[in-house]
Amino acid sequence: MAAPPPPGSPEKSKPDSEIRAAVSILTQIRPDILGLCEMGSAADLEALQARLRDAGLDLPHSEYVRAADTSRHLALLSRFPIVARNPAAGRTYLLDDDLLPVQRGFLDVSVEIAEKYTLRLVGAHLKSRREVPEADQALMRRNEAHLLRQWVDAALAREPQVNLLVYGDFNDTRDQPSVRAVKGVRGAAGYLAEIPAADDAGERWTHYYPEADEYSRIDFALASKGLLPEVEEAACFLYGGRDWSAASDHRPVTVVIRASDAPRPRARAK
Repeated sequence: MAAPPPPGSPEKSKPDSEIRAAVSILTQIRPDILGLCEMGSAADLEALQARLRDAGLDLPHSEYVRAADTSRHLALLSRFPIVARNPAAGRTYLLDDDLLPVQRGFLDVSVEIAEKYTLRLVGAHLKSRREVPEADQALMRRNEAHLLRQWVDAALAREPQVNLLVYGDFNDTRDQPSVRAVKGVRGAAGYLAEIPAADDAGERWTHYYPEADEYSRIDFALASKGLLPEVEEAACFLYGGRDWSAASDHRPVTVVIRASDAPRPRARAK
């Protein structure tokens, strides 16, 4: 967040040195579509877009989600046109007697990558593991995860073979109930498969938590059954440069997709 926070706010703006480092890393990766968590204002998104363009990475199309959290937003930049927008910014859940909002909402866009290939992207940033006075942080995250899964189920009910990528900061590891809830039931038609990605050393962590001196994977990209055949798993990766921590406490996850609906494998003769 490059803009100064409001007077008295505990939020810290992202230093310019970190923004420069993030731009440097992103221009090395050169994504065609960039999903972002913890974006500040809409003006901050435009500023990042301009910095990337000046560095040779032009992503002219954008999406920005306003939700209950007025400091941290979901955003997306794309080289390809966005042909549908369906943000979920007003979802709520009941926890004990309190009606609570999904803090960052869900980003939901469809991007036309080729004449006959559209990719639907649903971005999320689930409740952090920081304790808050409103409720138990783990229960808040689980409720947000269940609402995200409901959103995915509704999309798959309307279009079972949609090319759907669900991504973001889930603030939990893969063995936790919130991540399992988003993935769904293994073997079911609506199951979302985790896209494997590692750095050059084979490491799979995406986040460093200094308070616990802990490295973990809490950032995921999940593919629907319709999308999975187009994912080039061997080409997906985590950024492994030593300068990652100069930009963020997270490492970016890169997914490579072949923009052509792959033929389904034939059923074996019995």
